[in-house]
Amino acid sequence: MLLFITMYFSIVYWHIIITRMLVKNEKTIEYMSIELSEQEVIRRNSLAEMKKLGINPYPADLYEVNAKTCDILEQYPKDNTLFQEVSIAGRMMSRRIMGAASFVELQDSHGRIQLYIKRDEICEGEDKTLYNTVFKRLTDIGDIIGVKGFVFVTQMGEISIHVKEFTVLSKSLRPLPIVKEKDGVVYDAFTDPEQRYRMRYVDLIVNPQVRDTFVKRSLIVNTMRNYFNEQGYLEVETPVLQPIPGGAAARPFITHHNSLDIDLYLRIANELYLKRLIVGGFEGVYEFSRNFRNEGMDRTHNPEFTCMEIYVAYKDYNWMMTFTENMLERIATTLHGKSTVKIGNNEIDFKPPFRRLPMLQAIKEATGVDISGMDEAQLRETCTKLGVEIDETMGKGKLIDAIFGEKCEHNLIQPTFIIDYPIEMSPLCKRHRNNPELTERFELFVNGKELANAYSELNDPIDQLGRFQEQLRLSEKGDDEAMFIDMDFVRALEYGMPPTSGMGIGIDRLTMFMTGEQSIQDVLLFPQMRPERKAKVSSDEDFKALGVAEAWIPMLRKLGFNTVESLKDANANKLYNDLNGLRKKNKFDIPAVKKEEVDAWIAQQ
Repeated sequence: MLLFITMYFSIVYWHIIITRMLVKNEKTIEYMSIELSEQEVIRRNSLAEMKKLGINPYPADLYEVNAKTCDILEQYPKDNTLFQEVSIAGRMMSRRIMGAASFVELQDSHGRIQLYIKRDEICEGEDKTLYNTVFKRLTDIGDIIGVKGFVFVTQMGEISIHVKEFTVLSKSLRPLPIVKEKDGVVYDAFTDPEQRYRMRYVDLIVNPQVRDTFVKRSLIVNTMRNYFNEQGYLEVETPVLQPIPGGAAARPFITHHNSLDIDLYLRIANELYLKRLIVGGFEGVYEFSRNFRNEGMDRTHNPEFTCMEIYVAYKDYNWMMTFTENMLERIATTLHGKSTVKIGNNEIDFKPPFRRLPMLQAIKEATGVDISGMDEAQLRETCTKLGVEIDETMGKGKLIDAIFGEKCEHNLIQPTFIIDYPIEMSPLCKRHRNNPELTERFELFVNGKELANAYSELNDPIDQLGRFQEQLRLSEKGDDEAMFIDMDFVRALEYGMPPTSGMGIGIDRLTMFMTGEQSIQDVLLFPQMRPERKAKVSSDEDFKALGVAEAWIPMLRKLGFNTVESLKDANANKLYNDLNGLRKKNKFDIPAVKKEEVDAWIAQQ
């Protein structure tokens, strides 16, 4: 009982401390989680007790690690003379205490392994505090520990580490959502997407398979980088803050530079800067860039994303299609050992060659309508007949794009190059060598989604300026995604840019396809989220204004009444009984609350 009373007042103590930190003389504040749970209070008390014993729960000393769980589990069965002086660190994920000996499951960044901890092994002398007090009472699941010992096989046949030294490296103050499994059935899994994306650090701890997705993402990027470097192309960096957001049709984020007193934009693309480098004489340049577009969010779009763009002099879009096919096949085989990848219910084969389908032909195949040669009015009429949603700000390019997006994209499951786009859709692309109404452009579609976009780049400065001016007309018409005019880029082209092909590919979407994930949030370590919904808490003075005695305020909070407004929905009889039940159970030396008092609190709401 004494322990329970101590624990209760510890909760009250921590509650008061945190409330004072947060309230700061305001009557009502927003907070994320003001009341500590019983487990959190216990862990804080354990932390304080460790410090009293002279143990630093967060030591600064280097802890030498000489082994990984994966290496031990793979190599020890082949040679049991290995790992006889192991030093390893990780998070304690489970434990079974059996008197003077215990078993612990340790998780490092490579997997999990069992530890065997014996009291007399880690406490050689008379003092058994390290085992009896520190390990058994003051450590918890989730704590990060370091151990030294030797590897052996238990009688049950499990490879384990026999611990000779035990060190606390980081005390965990919040309990993990421990996943349990019995007879192949998983219980209490940490699967809520909102929580997983918001607290990715917890997701990575308790769902090890999530880490595999991001290991593969890194492998995808490195495979691409190696592929480009083998060709002799140079990796570069271009500005994130740009005076003119060029290179794509998208709504930018805007910020302000105080020293220069100018507005700047977060880049929507790095295309125009990379092409300036081709003007400067580089044969081939590429960049993995973080781009920002102030647009909608869904399962395949995030306002902040990674894009790889590459530009190679003296090439055209036909060469780039072959280059892209070979790159994607290499990525698939590096990750999976074969060219096929399972995406949802579809088996996608990245074995070249991919189909090459002109855009206007794709629209005709899907709708039966030939839109080639149509003017803007005819395109609007066609959209209406086909049931494609449009608005008055759309020019020819966006009208065609709307038809294609609505009627064609979802049918393109196997890798398909959609080629030869109408000129209105591609302000930075070279006119087609055989048809001046079209451009030498392709987009690669996989599983019904765009994956890559590429051009034979426009290097005629006069034509480029005219295209920019057309974009300005669309902007004045109300299109807030129309491109800005970048006169410095036009000036660069006037110095002469060689024939060039460029290609951009979204790394987030590529990772989705190559790992079989269905949502972009699953391949971003920290996806953009709406602000976390915050609860409100009323100050003690607010409760006192209702006539609530100070001694009852912590107990009201314990029952979940953190605001005076929350009392209005309370059941007076239940609240009366619950409060006096707490008083009686914990033998608090305060007068019992009266029913008419509780009625009065609620009546004032």
